[in-house]
Amino acid sequence: MIETMKNTAFLLAFIVMVISGFSQALRITPTDLKQLSGMMAGEYSSEKQAATDSAFLHIKLSMTPVLKENPDGYWLYVEQAMASAADKPYRQRIYHLYIQDDTTIISKVYELKNPQQYTGGHDDPSKLAVISADSLVDRQGCSIYLHKTGKKTFEGSTPGKACLSSLRGATYATSEVTISRGKMVSWDRGWNREDKQVWGAETGGYIFLKK
Repeated sequence: MIETMKNTAFLLAFIVMVISGFSQALRITPTDLKQLSGMMAGEYSSEKQAATDSAFLHIKLSMTPVLKENPDGYWLYVEQAMASAADKPYRQRIYHLYIQDDTTIISKVYELKNPQQYTGGHDDPSKLAVISADSLVDRQGCSIYLHKTGKKTFEGSTPGKACLSSLRGATYATSEVTISRGKMVSWDRGWNREDKQVWGAETGGYIFLKK
């Protein structure tokens, strides 16, 4: 009886230890931040997904390092456009990556004043060289909180309903992202006051493969 109780207690302790190990967030280091920035930078396309699922469009996405002289984390110029109209991007942003705490990386989102002047900047660095703090408009509430979920995988999302949006009748937007080597899955959606989706993909995120 005593031996059985000991074995049961040991088994319970082992289960608790395993569960605790799974639930513990992976720690973030400056090396992780640098790795994430390098993984995000580059040219992407959703062409493969669009070819097999008509619910998704062929989108081109580029992320280009900027503000390299700024030591506060890493900065990326982000341009997103339909492949059929690559010279007319529908989204231009600046992402600022920095460590918030030992388990969280923030991707802070900024809009650009006069974004048209930076169009095609991923192919023409001179266009991006003039970006400064005065060029940016803070999209408050739209930062993505990223966590390390594997050796080369990061996942995150915007917080609750904090990212306000008026696009197509929305009152707020949400973004979920998974970043791994050579691949990024991004799911952006807009929601109205009744929490009903009014824009964005419905079945899952866009799958962008790095060229």
